[in-house]
Amino acid sequence: MLSREETALSFFKDNFNCAQSVLSAFCDDFKLDGETALKLASGFGGGFRCGEVCGAVSGALMVIGLKLGHFIKGDSEQKQRVNKKTLEFMERFAERNGTYICRDLLGYDMRDEQARLANHERHKEICPKFISCAVNILESEYYPAEGEK
Repeated sequence: MLSREETALSFFKDNFNCAQSVLSAFCDDFKLDGETALKLASGFGGGFRCGEVCGAVSGALMVIGLKLGHFIKGDSEQKQRVNKKTLEFMERFAERNGTYICRDLLGYDMRDEQARLANHERHKEICPKFISCAVNILESEYYPAEGEK
């Protein structure tokens, strides 16, 4: 059986974006079918296709939402908890990678067609690191080993 990190990297290798790859690695935890996860995350890759928040981060925030999300009207405690965990995740990711902004991680602005064409394969070299990082933060912070918490 593949680890979550291996699963996420496998999805990326199969040409799914970073958000799809991270979210798909956690589907079984939420009884979320793979097709729905892939569809849901499809617009989040490449920092919403404009170099904003890294797709691996977006996929991880979807996982945090599924695990801890606020869904009961008036449950401000849970809303505050998920907001705190979201910010903590983003801080951890930025601590390890310098930022969570896709264009800064990639080293070019994908909105610039010339830069995008010149760097069209760069994401295949760089993004696996960020996918692995997102999965590893999720596992260490949100999926503690038995007996921990």
